[in-house]
Amino acid sequence: MTSTHEEVRLTMPAVPQLLRVARLTAAGLAGRLGFTFDEIEDVKIAVDELCFALVGTKGRDGDLTVTYRLLPDALEIEGRGAFGGAQPDPAPSELSAQILAAVVDEHELDRDGDELRFRLRKQRSGG
Repeated sequence: MTSTHEEVRLTMPAVPQLLRVARLTAAGLAGRLGFTFDEIEDVKIAVDELCFALVGTKGRDGDLTVTYRLLPDALEIEGRGAFGGAQPDPAPSELSAQILAAVVDEHELDRDGDELRFRLRKQRSGG
């Protein structure tokens, strides 16, 4: 368990074949923070859903940057990508929104100018 704020940043091409790297990184860091097995699985599911919402099934031109913030009792993850061209506002499917609500404490998916982004927060259980 860490006692100070640490940050890990992962930048990769925005293709669905590499989303596993983002998911495995999240799992490893959640384990380092002392998350339970179920909490780690929740984080993996959420990262997969949100990364996929940005990248899509065919991928996008450009890079996806995922930032992991290790807090004493939580993991915050933010994804960003400026993919060029006209991009629709990202929106999870109804099923994805229900899944995200069930597995993480906070999540959002939006646009900041030309950049698509997501953020999630998963709190570690107290005991």
